[in-house]
Amino acid sequence: MPARTTTAACAVVATLTGAWPIAAPVSAGSPSALALLADTDHDGEVDAAPAGGGSGEAIFLPNLDDSEGRCQVADADLDAPGGAADARLAACNDAADARVNGERDAADLARLRLPAMPGLGDAATGLLSVDAPDKARIFVRRDGDRLAADFRPALPEGGGRLTAADLRAGLEFGVEGRDIVRDRARWDGRLTITLTVTDPGRRQIARARMREAPLLLQNDLQPAVEVLAGKPGTGPGSPPALPFPDGLPGGWQEFARDLRGATRAAAVRAPRFVAGTSQWWKDTWWQDIFEPTTTSMPVPGGVRTMRVLVRSGNVVDLGDASAPTPRPMARLLFRDLRGPGVAVVQQLTLTRRDHLTDLRNSTGNVESLPPYAGHPQGRLVYGTGRTRRPDPAFVRLLTGMGQGLQPPVVLDTGWLMVGHVDETMHVVRAPNARGWTLMVADPRMAARLLRRAEAAGAGGTRLFPGSPTVTGLLGDQALMTANDRAARHIDAQIDTMLAATGLRRSDVVGVPVLFSASEAEPSLLKAYTPGIPNGLSLTAGEFAAPAPYGPVVGGHDLFRQAARSALEAQGVHVRWVADLSWAHLLGGEVHCATNALRDTRSTARWWTR
Repeated sequence: MPARTTTAACAVVATLTGAWPIAAPVSAGSPSALALLADTDHDGEVDAAPAGGGSGEAIFLPNLDDSEGRCQVADADLDAPGGAADARLAACNDAADARVNGERDAADLARLRLPAMPGLGDAATGLLSVDAPDKARIFVRRDGDRLAADFRPALPEGGGRLTAADLRAGLEFGVEGRDIVRDRARWDGRLTITLTVTDPGRRQIARARMREAPLLLQNDLQPAVEVLAGKPGTGPGSPPALPFPDGLPGGWQEFARDLRGATRAAAVRAPRFVAGTSQWWKDTWWQDIFEPTTTSMPVPGGVRTMRVLVRSGNVVDLGDASAPTPRPMARLLFRDLRGPGVAVVQQLTLTRRDHLTDLRNSTGNVESLPPYAGHPQGRLVYGTGRTRRPDPAFVRLLTGMGQGLQPPVVLDTGWLMVGHVDETMHVVRAPNARGWTLMVADPRMAARLLRRAEAAGAGGTRLFPGSPTVTGLLGDQALMTANDRAARHIDAQIDTMLAATGLRRSDVVGVPVLFSASEAEPSLLKAYTPGIPNGLSLTAGEFAAPAPYGPVVGGHDLFRQAARSALEAQGVHVRWVADLSWAHLLGGEVHCATNALRDTRSTARWWTR
């Protein structure tokens, strides 16, 4: 099997800037007074008297990464039909066993402290309990112990029982989350840990309130630290290159060349290209198989952050007697990305569904808005429709994982064939008070530029090999009607976003994209020319955009000129990526064919906002 790869991006945000010290025993009044101390003021320290009185909730992480690289993926797992392999792969993580898996795993534990109670008698006993035992595990380490291996399971394994000797000496506890918040109606991420100490004739109770750190979406203004993309598979049963028709520009080599050039210009590490599995080599849509999030907590001297990759809710029907199968390409996340500081979670409903409906469960249909007034963590954005909607369980996961810190904005994408929010708009930097705005596809602008080209004598030119001429496109009434219909739908999306964000219509940056009806289902629309907004932000000022193949007048592509001018006015430099053959003609663009792990340090301290 391939060697495990741990992304260097993790070193940017999944770092421990300080070690958890074992504090000296703290007196809480009488020699036998009970206290259960936690970092309730979020300064990274377990204090006897936290700043502000310690009235808040201590924070713990969902400990779902693989700190020792012990979770293995067999080649057979990647192409296995049904969901058994997926359940097994997801079940392997640091919280799946009752041990601390090395020093990196120990750094993922939130700490509590029991100060020494030297006045207790030999008959004294302690009992630790938690009101959500299936959501958290508690380890205990005796006073004076220092190693991760010194942690022993206390709850649920161990029954939470503590001896008089333990209580007299003082203890340190480590708390790990065993799962993420999947449905806030069932569990909101909060728990209460109770320690009851019984000495003959006396009973004392202490409690610590805790909250699991939410999963927060990154945003496109944060710089990419690692770019991921697909490449043609070379395993058994897969050809060495995609069989595109002769004469079409683009293809894998051009796409890879331009993407490398764009990352180099943005001072971002060169993209990592990953081949699909042997049977699923055509699935190269890295944006659509997972959404990157981070979860973080305060620690001594800094912040401990873990990446959590949220797998898409896609299920494919193999067309035989096999059970519905989770999207096989997403299993590469377990093989190639999961490791120390990187977790993978999933919420899969294994039911048969038509392909167009299932497309709504791709994570290209999940985006985010950067922070703005009233929403200091930004907001989740996803698309739905009247008939084809994402799986409700997957939506509950998306809206629950942020624990209300990133409330959703829901767009109507039911009119699009693929139906993803990334097809029509993209957040970009802007010289306004909030620092960002929306770039949106503008079908009317595209039609105007076609007419300008015709008026300039370029009516006989073609946008790309195989397309009609400019005059032919303008004379295609069905195409122009579909384009007008797309413009009205995008107007409605813009209205929704303006109401949600407080942006003005004049803030919106339009770029030319021509739309047409889908050949397979004419009621649904798709981008006829590569969709410029469906690109990849490398930094706030560098945007890798699909090369649009607009009409050329005087040696200049009018679509490129218009888009470059609009974006440069916002302080954004455009890097064109040829994706016509590699992505566009298959229904996607640069954004769909890539993904990025970003530097989230600017939003990691969510508890201070």
